[in-house]
Amino acid sequence: MRVLCSCLLILIVSGCGRYFPGPLQPKPKSEQGEHMVVHDDGSVAYVFERLDIALRPMTDAELNRSFATKSGNGALSTNPFTFGDWTPPGESFTPQRFTVFLLRVKNYAYPKVRIDPSRIELRSASERFYKPLTFLEISEYYRAYALAWAGNYYARMREREDLLRLHMYADEMIFSGQESEGFIVFPPMPPDVTELAVRVNDMAVRFNYADEPVETLDLTYGFQRDVFKGYRPPATVSAR
Repeated sequence: MRVLCSCLLILIVSGCGRYFPGPLQPKPKSEQGEHMVVHDDGSVAYVFERLDIALRPMTDAELNRSFATKSGNGALSTNPFTFGDWTPPGESFTPQRFTVFLLRVKNYAYPKVRIDPSRIELRSASERFYKPLTFLEISEYYRAYALAWAGNYYARMREREDLLRLHMYADEMIFSGQESEGFIVFPPMPPDVTELAVRVNDMAVRFNYADEPVETLDLTYGFQRDVFKGYRPPATVSAR
């Protein structure tokens, strides 16, 4: 959690030389791996036969629209993935709370497949390494807001936890003909990270009689972003 708090402080601190990260975008198709497809919606997908594993970076604006009723109450907003419409006092720019990807799996090729979200990793171009935040880690982060563990503060924490349970990607079998999706949540990236790769390790596609993997795939998704520096966010960066 020290890494998460440090990254938040970097993005929240105001003054000369602030950094304003733009949205993550897929790297060009030529820089993606074999069987990788770049879609118009900003996702990168591994498509082979009838197996489709897509990863899409989510902007805070998209996440706020997805949880519109949870994102419009300033500091009391209960959207667990963003700060909602809250802005630091005297500012018009909302910092990024987390780095969020939507992972979608469509399995029409194998009897069953499985992705363990704990085996996913993010690496920056400068070789910094990040693991996804677990439900427990994010829950502990929000416990600081549950003053006295009673009343409205506690109720807001529980509401965030319920949303996390519903929308984070679940470690479960996806059988033939099924589809599944959920969010993969990383700490906010430091401002010098402009290129990164998300690696889905050990995706199991074949199993033995005991449901132990006997064939796995490793998939790598490449993304990039612009990071702007100044006193105010440029027009290309949304303030909310």
